[in-house]
Amino acid sequence: MNNDRKIVRELAGKYRQAAFSDENLSKIALHKGVNDLKMIRPIVLVNELPLHEFNAEGEMDLHCEDERMRNIEHFFRVQLYRKKHFNEDTHMYQFFPIMKQGSFGHMEGLSINEDLITGPGYIAAHMYHDVLSTEEDLEKMHWVPGHYDRDTTMHKYEFAADVIGDILPVQIQGHQPGLGLCMWDNIAQLRGVENLLIDLADRPDFMHKIARKLTDGYIKTVEDGFKNNMYAVEYPDMHCTANYTNDLKPVDDYDNIKPENVWGRGAAQIFGFVSPEMHYEFDIKYQMEALKDFGLVYYGCCEGLDDKIDLFEEMHNLRKVSITPWANIDIAAEKCNTRYVMSIKPNPANAGPSFNEEAVRKELETFISAAKKNNCSFELVLKDISTVCYKPQNLTRWTEIATELVNNY
Repeated sequence: MNNDRKIVRELAGKYRQAAFSDENLSKIALHKGVNDLKMIRPIVLVNELPLHEFNAEGEMDLHCEDERMRNIEHFFRVQLYRKKHFNEDTHMYQFFPIMKQGSFGHMEGLSINEDLITGPGYIAAHMYHDVLSTEEDLEKMHWVPGHYDRDTTMHKYEFAADVIGDILPVQIQGHQPGLGLCMWDNIAQLRGVENLLIDLADRPDFMHKIARKLTDGYIKTVEDGFKNNMYAVEYPDMHCTANYTNDLKPVDDYDNIKPENVWGRGAAQIFGFVSPEMHYEFDIKYQMEALKDFGLVYYGCCEGLDDKIDLFEEMHNLRKVSITPWANIDIAAEKCNTRYVMSIKPNPANAGPSFNEEAVRKELETFISAAKKNNCSFELVLKDISTVCYKPQNLTRWTEIATELVNNY
């Protein structure tokens, strides 16, 4: 244990030096500038990495024996590796986070039936079989409340504080909104993609009943999460994007955080295949109801929204929209203009095995040019990186090019 302690404390010192550097502290202002529609310059963020491909030199090898120490060691080694090799605009905590233990409310009653093909890292292929084909199946679904496990949280906090608290502050941290109301992802898992899309046209009443039940469940989850004080006020990121802002209402009581103090989140990735009218009818109307009390909202993930941005005009608290590699950036930038932040997602394949500097630069310059023409605040978020074929230098170079371009914005 003494050797474990020595390892972790040494890493904590290196992490503190980076986290409290002027460079890292300045990133908060950059993030706020983007999210407040008062951009200083665009920011570059890299996330969802195939870490198993990056460790040829052993920089992320764990040497501690105690499992609790290994968890702390893993956090520091990954963050320090990211800082060294992908020095973009990701902000490092000025503390070691202890995530609140417990659970959020959720819907239960049906089990996913799938064929699964796993690959290296976190990537897998799924084929889902329909377990939600009737109203009787829908009746089986019920909402289960969540809870905050204060005792386990405090135990983790006290352990970490004893080991590194004199080097780096240790702080209990709530959770980000995550993917928020993404009910159609859940429905796709229960019904299968083909059944879902066909029944939007063939059985609209049934699909509305599903959406109604899952939206009601999500609203209960949000209410329950705030009752248990499980949410974070100022989390550094929100599903890989910048989260800092001056435009949320300040917190009066940190034991009584409210929706107006945090971001809300919504997406309907499978709706990249449906018309704007159908997208509005089956998702956006429900999103507006479920997310209305949040201070700000970020909508979208991998679905193309360039031709649907006008649908959000009634969502008064929408601040950020996801723009995928497959969106028409000129249309998206014209529609977002100075109204919404664009969270632009460059194509992760360009940082992969077929890495080509010219293609990377051309794609990024196209995004930046369209945003600049329309006075948009925006971030470049490279994510969903399933593989770089064990060539992390490709991603390092991608980051260098992106950083060069935004610094010359």
